[in-house]
Amino acid sequence: MVRRHEEDVDVKDESADEAEVEQKPRRRKPQTRLIHEDLETEGTVTAVGTQELDPDEDSGEMMGQWLQLYEDSLKDLEEGEIVRGRVLKIDDKEVTVDVGFKSEGVIPVEEFPDLEGVKVGDEIEVFLEKTENQDGLVVLSKQRADFVKVWDRVKTAADQGQLVEGKLVRKIKGGVVVALYGVEAFLPGSQIALRQVQNVDSLIGQTMEFKIIKLNKRRRNIVVSRRAVLEEHRAKQKSEIIQELAKDQIREGVVKNITDFGAFVDLGGIDGLLHITDMSWGRVSHPSELVSIGEKVKVKVLSFDPEKERISLGMKQLTPYPWEDVDKRYQVGQKVKGKVVSITDYGAFVELEKGIEGLIHISEMSWTRHVRHPSKVVAIGDQIEAVILKIDKENEKISLGLKQTEPDPWLTLDQRFPIGTKLSGKVRNLTNFGAFVEIEEGIDGLVHISDMSWTRRVVHPSEVLKKGDKVDVVVLSIDKDARRISLGLKQVSEDPWPTLAEKYIPDLIVKGKVVRLLDRGVIVDLEEGLEGFIPLSQLGVDGLKKPSDSFKVGDDLNLKVTRVDTQAHRIILSVRAWLADQTQSAQAEFQTRFKPAPSAEAAGEPSAEETVPPEAEEAGEAAPEF
Repeated sequence: MVRRHEEDVDVKDESADEAEVEQKPRRRKPQTRLIHEDLETEGTVTAVGTQELDPDEDSGEMMGQWLQLYEDSLKDLEEGEIVRGRVLKIDDKEVTVDVGFKSEGVIPVEEFPDLEGVKVGDEIEVFLEKTENQDGLVVLSKQRADFVKVWDRVKTAADQGQLVEGKLVRKIKGGVVVALYGVEAFLPGSQIALRQVQNVDSLIGQTMEFKIIKLNKRRRNIVVSRRAVLEEHRAKQKSEIIQELAKDQIREGVVKNITDFGAFVDLGGIDGLLHITDMSWGRVSHPSELVSIGEKVKVKVLSFDPEKERISLGMKQLTPYPWEDVDKRYQVGQKVKGKVVSITDYGAFVELEKGIEGLIHISEMSWTRHVRHPSKVVAIGDQIEAVILKIDKENEKISLGLKQTEPDPWLTLDQRFPIGTKLSGKVRNLTNFGAFVEIEEGIDGLVHISDMSWTRRVVHPSEVLKKGDKVDVVVLSIDKDARRISLGLKQVSEDPWPTLAEKYIPDLIVKGKVVRLLDRGVIVDLEEGLEGFIPLSQLGVDGLKKPSDSFKVGDDLNLKVTRVDTQAHRIILSVRAWLADQTQSAQAEFQTRFKPAPSAEAAGEPSAEETVPPEAEEAGEAAPEF
């Protein structure tokens, strides 16, 4: 059977396309001509205008008439028509079809959406593109035939804005192929949904409703949109929900988008903002910790502005306010467990439950250690135990203590280390005024600079100790309230001054080496570790104003002991008293050797003897540095 159809015309999606069609010459109205071939009935062929042949006529004449009828029927096959043909052969690549022409046509198997349902001998409708190609074959198309058959249906749906149902077949560049009424339509990627679809492959095989948004008959191009359908549905839902939406309503929605400040929830046609501060009574670093895109959530309408169509939503408002009866669940002195959720310079915040956090101040982290930063003690995510120190329900604050979970070691320190106890420790730090020695983990005691040597005047602790040294010390005092312990280094050995007082009697002649120059005198080394002091007036140099004008470190001097102060732990010496027992030539030689610099002699300041009485210097009043 052959069905002749009007010539293919390009129909676009705008009215201009229709105008273009009208300008073309009108063709005759489509007609259908039937050719029935019955090879079993000898001498009978039926065509339009049935003609009967006389079987008694000469067989040659009969054959000629038969061939003439066949040739006449071939003239009715025109390009651009839908014709019926019989399937002769099916292989992996092509389907061979006989349409009653002098040669067969081949059609690629890809043009058959349901190839398994096609069998040899079946009659199918195909589109005649060319009566003969370069190989002498008829050019046929199954897809174009299907397209022409459904064109009117597709055109009507497009013109009237009707929804059509199609199945997503396969993914191609830029979109998806949709099976629509047996033909293929194109669904652009931007028209699949309201928002970009991340995984298009998951939609393949699904059947959906679409709207036809563009047509081109000549190119067999049908463009459909799923987004247009969803937008119409959303607009309808939006209109309905605006009419019934009110504050304090409880609604379900789908998380549509997530930002740093919150999440947008689709309530069914209209979006509302679920701010990060309204997601949980507890601490939330990012909305993605609680919700995910596509998740169904239950929310409460906090506010609604119909004019601006702004909706504020909340999730935490669906649960009780945690601070309402906090004083019933927690008491001062109670041990609690929690998770460290934040660390600042002044402390760490611990989550006791959702919406309830307590602060461990840096001063409450250790009994013994000087914590410079909370991160030295705890880390975010740590599960810890703490003690409640204070509850401020009105200001929603709870003070916690970490060190209170253990006994205070300072309370029993005097029992474990009584005054006078000798113990060993490690030098942890040096300062200008002393050294800190660790006597047990977390407990440091101070060795003051004045308690480092019996016989030396120590200027800096580094002269005696180094960081990391293991030393023996003696406990001198303990202040539990101030959390201080005083240690002594020199007290490890006995006080040598009673013995020294017996050895260095007044008027004893000794030798000393200058080790330090002061403004009011000179310190000399008498023997290893033993120092003595020579007041400025007792240096024996006439007109001397500053010791550095005549003396330098390393000078050797002959001296006479003036006095030994066992309480102040010092020996007072005099060069002048030694010179008094020497000859005049020895005295002159000394004056020449230690003659002050000319600049010092030229200065008009009073001499040391005039400003400081000798008896005061001998008593040590003029030498506070020593």
